[in-house]
Amino acid sequence: MPRQYTLQRAPRSTSIHIDYAAELNEQQLAAVTAPPGPLLVIAGAGSGKTRTLTYRVAYLLENGIDPRNILLLTFTNKAARQMLDRVANLLPVDASGLWGGTFHSVGNRILRRHGSALGYSSGFTIMDREDQKDLINAVVASAGIDPKEIRFPKGDVLAEIFSFVVNTEKPLEELLAEKFPYFLPLLDKIKDVQARYEKKKKATNSMDFDDLLEKTLSMFQQHEGIAEFYRRQFQFILVDEYQDTNKIQADLVDLLARDHRNLMVVGDDAQSIYSWRGANFQNILEFPKRYPDAQVFKIEMNYRSVPEILEVANAAIAANVQQFRKSLQPTRESNAVKPALVALNDGAEQAQFVAQRILELRDEDVDLSEIAVLYRAHYHAIELQLELSRRGIPYQITSGIRFFEQAHIKDVTSFIRFVANPRDEVAFKRMVKLLPGIGNRNADNLWRAWENSLNERGEVTSWGKLFLSMNVTVKSKKAWEQLAYTLDEIAPGGQPNPPSEMITSIVEAIYDEYAKVNFTNYELRREDLDQLAVFARQFKDVHEFLAQLALISNVDAEAAPNQTSDKEAVNLSTVHQAKGLEFHTVFVIWLTDGMFPSSRSLDTRDALEEERRLFYVAITRARDELYLTLPHMRLSGGYGDVFQRPSRFLKEIPNKLMEDWQVTKQ
Repeated sequence: MPRQYTLQRAPRSTSIHIDYAAELNEQQLAAVTAPPGPLLVIAGAGSGKTRTLTYRVAYLLENGIDPRNILLLTFTNKAARQMLDRVANLLPVDASGLWGGTFHSVGNRILRRHGSALGYSSGFTIMDREDQKDLINAVVASAGIDPKEIRFPKGDVLAEIFSFVVNTEKPLEELLAEKFPYFLPLLDKIKDVQARYEKKKKATNSMDFDDLLEKTLSMFQQHEGIAEFYRRQFQFILVDEYQDTNKIQADLVDLLARDHRNLMVVGDDAQSIYSWRGANFQNILEFPKRYPDAQVFKIEMNYRSVPEILEVANAAIAANVQQFRKSLQPTRESNAVKPALVALNDGAEQAQFVAQRILELRDEDVDLSEIAVLYRAHYHAIELQLELSRRGIPYQITSGIRFFEQAHIKDVTSFIRFVANPRDEVAFKRMVKLLPGIGNRNADNLWRAWENSLNERGEVTSWGKLFLSMNVTVKSKKAWEQLAYTLDEIAPGGQPNPPSEMITSIVEAIYDEYAKVNFTNYELRREDLDQLAVFARQFKDVHEFLAQLALISNVDAEAAPNQTSDKEAVNLSTVHQAKGLEFHTVFVIWLTDGMFPSSRSLDTRDALEEERRLFYVAITRARDELYLTLPHMRLSGGYGDVFQRPSRFLKEIPNKLMEDWQVTKQ
């Protein structure tokens, strides 16, 4: 029988000892100094989550845990670096052996060491999304699929589908039914492409981003010796933003913590808002079920917002059934200003109110960069972007490019620009290149042919007649005929229909099919286009509509130099993109049922509860002032205005917590 011999840890000499009780509040202190074992830390918005994690790492090190035995998993490498830098400032110890970083970076590090167990060499290539798209397109071609003959998803759409399969651990058929139902008839072909893609990656010693998780987990499951090695090494595992983990990430953590169970996960269930990109809310909700002996700590002291805003936040989330109940407690003094509830006639008046109030706040010495307008979906900011541009108020879009500069908006408006001005070469080429089999060279040739026919005839009376007389390739013929018919439909006799009608016709006849196979977020883009049609209803004349779009783009272009990070600009953002940020003043707009919460979320309790969490995130971005706005009327896709019900989330907040603002016009 072998003799057991235990290695003692070398004594650590530190001249500095942290006074944890002085540095942390009681709730933080309890979590930081908890004994080993499974720990769930529910850290409310603005409660010092990062501080808690940082001091926990310092506490472990100060109590003799070797840095090499600590694994810190975060959602950005920057977050891990910042935490470790803070630890270094707290303790004079060399923590360089500590493993800290994202799930993917840690997976990469492990696979570089042991990837040979799966048949990969240590020098494998990590493909970015562009490389991945090109490889998938090559695989599609090798499978004998011609995307020009059948509307087969493009490489980046397939990459998105395969990514969801990995991160949610759902079968391909189930995933398609749930997120891409229009591709279900192609299931067998997509499965074949997926299998070929896996073989091709192996043959070229390449991995995509998701492989860094999937292959790591697979290796641990297939090779117990490797898994055991890392279970022994990582004696203490800490996970940040646990509410945003997906199924495969939770499985990886559970596998590594299986024996010692020294696992601390930190997050806020009330800020779990990313199910649409694969995050699994059940990971944090069911942690106490997976670890029945887990200690649960709640950190509720909020250092960000004034009491009036926190009261509204607590009331806003209270109706959710699936949650760890908590109540954010203020550390700041009251500013005696209640959050404002502002009812307005329509989207245009909402935009006027927000713009005017922003200018007043600037006069009250609030920097424009300290003001944010948050919304549920990108298209909610259409009228506001127009109003801010008219008033010369600089703004930046945190959630991406401006509404009218997005590819799908410019694609559809290229048809309108062309029928309004048949000599618009840029619009013509953008329009025809949407058709299968037409690239830059073909577009040039077609433009020259079109230009010659225009010079002969002077003006257009029948698009179909002119277009059908032009020569196109066999692959493009059917789509070209459809384009000819569509142009006749949107501008009969050469005279353009109202812009809104044109947009609807273009989308239904041509662009909807194109968007499905070319965009990973087809549904959101379709929603944008539907709302573009609604927005265009206020313009009867096509030239007036196009002039307004140009006004926004040109004002933005002139203001661009003033919108760099060191200059003042109002922040416009979806709530999703604003998570983790904070501002002096926040406007949350379009708080009506169907807009926020979104119409798609009204069918199931789970979806509605995530929308409520999103509303909670929006409220808790505000430090000093909060404005909740709801227009009574909204232009619809049909004719006439549609009455809007106030968001059900507003009805759940007691009236006494908000101040009603009645807006009148001079």
